[in-house]
Amino acid sequence: MNNTPKSFQTTLIFHSPKRKIFESLTQHINLWWSEQFEGNAQYPGQKFTVRFGSNIYKNIEVIERTEQKIVWHVIDAYLDFPDLSDKQEWIDTYIVWKIAEVEGIALVELTHEGLHREMECYGLCVSGWHSFLYSFEKFITTGIGAPFQLEEVP
Repeated sequence: MNNTPKSFQTTLIFHSPKRKIFESLTQHINLWWSEQFEGNAQYPGQKFTVRFGSNIYKNIEVIERTEQKIVWHVIDAYLDFPDLSDKQEWIDTYIVWKIAEVEGIALVELTHEGLHREMECYGLCVSGWHSFLYSFEKFITTGIGAPFQLEEVP
């Protein structure tokens, strides 16, 4: 029996072409995850950073990229939330996107390998994933997502 904790996983269903989903994960991350996007996510070996204000970020390397599977390795991260004692729990986790199309319906399976219930940030991070997956779905279906945005100070 495998004693490894189960990682966060969810499946999304779209009535959209698989290609649109693929492009959203390789070229348009700033339109659904965070407008504070730097770098490139199109090919293996490329690195990108998503920021959520000045104190929360994830540095990610693209490990694998095919039409069916995209794998990101979190190489550095900082989650500056007051209730977290370990603000770097995302480091060395993998975000795996599997994309399939069956009879015109696209299925996207997201697994965040290493993000499991025993982690201090699990509840907060799963809540964040749900929020950004809602934005991802909105972007796929309407062309307008709800990525993290820095609030303008008047």
